[in-house]
Amino acid sequence: MAEETNTLTLRPGKHDKLGLYHCGVTYEGFVVAGGEPHNIKDGEEITISRAPLKVKRDGSDYTFMRAA
Repeated sequence: MAEETNTLTLRPGKHDKLGLYHCGVTYEGFVVAGGEPHNIKDGEEITISRAPLKVKRDGSDYTFMRAA
């Protein structure tokens, strides 16, 4: 059985899935995770209320993580 990934890093214009949840970076500073849209500033970390996910921005890299 394959080990499930706990993080996903995306750049603007990209999307993928982290487990059951769709994650995407629509454009610089705007993400959607688990159907919940958010603006996010460089260096900021946000928690998604609809899904057990967090998103952290580092420049143009957006890391989606499973929340504990």
